[in-house]
Amino acid sequence: MTGKLTDVLTRKKYRIGVALSGGGIKGLCHAGVLKALDEYGVRIDIISGVSAGAIVGAMYADGYTPDEIAALFEDMSFRQMTKLQIPDGGIFRIDSFERFLKKHLRAKTFEELKIPLRMVATDLDKGESVVFMHGELIPPIIASSSVPILFSPKIINGVHYVDGGVLKNFPVSTIRDECQTVIGINASPLVAREYKPSLMNVASRTYHFMFKSNILHDKEICDLLIEPVEMGNYETFGVEKSREIFELGYKEAKKILKKCEREQQITVESEAFEKLFSR
Repeated sequence: MTGKLTDVLTRKKYRIGVALSGGGIKGLCHAGVLKALDEYGVRIDIISGVSAGAIVGAMYADGYTPDEIAALFEDMSFRQMTKLQIPDGGIFRIDSFERFLKKHLRAKTFEELKIPLRMVATDLDKGESVVFMHGELIPPIIASSSVPILFSPKIINGVHYVDGGVLKNFPVSTIRDECQTVIGINASPLVAREYKPSLMNVASRTYHFMFKSNILHDKEICDLLIEPVEMGNYETFGVEKSREIFELGYKEAKKILKKCEREQQITVESEAFEKLFSR
């Protein structure tokens, strides 16, 4: 009896959770990994995302397939989604991107999504990391994705929010305690490659280095970490490489899952997956 009671008290609410990092267009590698997980029969019970991970996570939780997500962003350019403005908290406006989300997202609230979603943004007024999980869906996506200086803060209920990656670029801890198994996908491994000293590249590189320190703990608490090292060779806003990035995430995930299969000598299907990654 005591054993059964302990099991009930320690049972997690969700079996499998997925945490998706920030990374600009590199976040499309998340969609590639999700495609591989789909092919292996892995049923995701909850998603946590920040910035690009929040966008891909929202699309997937809304019922889009990974291939459909990749197709939506394949022909998109940075200029299409942004507009220069007289600096007012940011150099670019992203009204066009907000309209894009309103057009394509069928769910308008978190409650309407097919999979529970947690979305991380940074409260610029208080300097705190905030997790959105209820109410309107699109404003928190914009807040979570508003890279400081480049984009104006998103105001929600009088509070100024910016990119969640400023304080938490890999939101594993937001779902860790509620999940039996957490798969973490980091689209922003640190690689100090050569770069062109343009405004966008310098800003991207600066934030990339800054994010390094705030993901270390979250990397350690994943049950499975998928972190394609090659992603460090892509620019954060290099949208012309979106399909390439998607395929890279897919191939990396397939390679890791096949390795898990060989080592465990079991099939990675939904029921077996829990056994495969059990602590």
